[in-house]
Amino acid sequence: MSVSTAAADRSVCSPLPVLGCDVTVPLVTGGEVTYAALDYAASAPALQRVWDDVAAYAPYYGSVHRGAGYLSQLSTDLFEKARGTIAEFLDCRPEDQVIFTRSTTDSLNLLAGALPADCRVFVFETEHHAALLPWPEDRVTCLDAPRTPQEAVRTLERALADRAPHGPALVCVTGASNVTGELWPVRELAAAAHAHGARIVLDAAQLAPHHPVSVRELDVDWVAFSGHKLYAPFGSGVLAGRADWLRRAEPYLAGGGASRKVTRLQDGAVRVDWHESAARHEAGSPNVIGAYSIASACTALTQAGFDTLVAREQQLIRRIREGLAEVPEVRVLSLFGDDAPRVGVISFVVEGWNSSHFAAALSAEYGIGVRDGLFCAHPLVRLLLGGDPQSQGECGAPEAAPGETSLNAIRVSFGAGTPDEHIERFLAAVRELVDNGAKWEYRTEGGRCVPAV
Repeated sequence: MSVSTAAADRSVCSPLPVLGCDVTVPLVTGGEVTYAALDYAASAPALQRVWDDVAAYAPYYGSVHRGAGYLSQLSTDLFEKARGTIAEFLDCRPEDQVIFTRSTTDSLNLLAGALPADCRVFVFETEHHAALLPWPEDRVTCLDAPRTPQEAVRTLERALADRAPHGPALVCVTGASNVTGELWPVRELAAAAHAHGARIVLDAAQLAPHHPVSVRELDVDWVAFSGHKLYAPFGSGVLAGRADWLRRAEPYLAGGGASRKVTRLQDGAVRVDWHESAARHEAGSPNVIGAYSIASACTALTQAGFDTLVAREQQLIRRIREGLAEVPEVRVLSLFGDDAPRVGVISFVVEGWNSSHFAAALSAEYGIGVRDGLFCAHPLVRLLLGGDPQSQGECGAPEAAPGETSLNAIRVSFGAGTPDEHIERFLAAVRELVDNGAKWEYRTEGGRCVPAV
């Protein structure tokens, strides 16, 4: 590729402004460097626009739904309009509900509590723990990891066809793996689920920040995601989708806001009529700023143009994969193979290195933040590393001292706010560490690999 062509490729769009883009961090070898945040899959930095929108609203902060004052009226309007913005962002059906939660994990636990009593749940062992663990243990069928998208669909079809009794069923599947970044065949899985009388919930925590998510086009029944992965602050999430199971379920939390009418009975008991709207599962004073920040992020990503953002991210993916391929000691983890479409999440191991040691050296010596461990997807990571997916291990904790091997991996993840320079610095650091080793001594402390002092 010529220099002019490479420059043209990089000019697809500039990174979106994010908080922390100019933060400097100290290096153990001396001096400071601008921090390279390459852990977007855990938490993406907040967009500057989102932060500015929240700051502009903050002086007008007020209670919602029950206040007669101007600020309460304004906050209520802001809160409810946020639902509409998010519903539009997700291309929801007119009858769908948008429920505000604390996170993807919270959303899927809410849905787990709303399952019909005889509902079976089908989930692949490759899921993040947020999607793997909330369901009633006696009603879960855990499916083996597929090695192709087509095998995923066939595996699900067989499991649904063989289920007994033939009652209600729910399939839970990720849109993009938080370990490999690979895209899952959501539309095809949804078709298989519906053909066998099952419903499907999409864990879009890693998909929504990178790609458009259309509830109608994918034909999913619910979608769950977190604000802190969508360039909004911590503490807010969404469950959006069909209302019938949610309306029939007991409220996720009992309290004010979820209740429509409360009456004291003559026998001393209390009778409660619960809301049937999204408020049924939103008891207590809501996180207005969290809801508004998600809506702001949805608006910002839409206006920036997902096609442009996706094109730029694909360039970054290609650059990292090409750069890592030039280092023979590096093995990139994949479930579906090198040609599988993916988002900006790449996990790998380095021959001769403890993954925690390598990640610690990237941070301490180069100012690069990545993630190491099992990424709250223990069965999948252990499978990809050739270990026993049923064995236990602590999430993110190394199992060996620096210099010893461990059954953990390193994850680099990026997105709309990642500068090209951070990618190049990361690749240069990987090559230098592999070729020359770490410049500093490291030790294990509290389950983490840290620089020795």
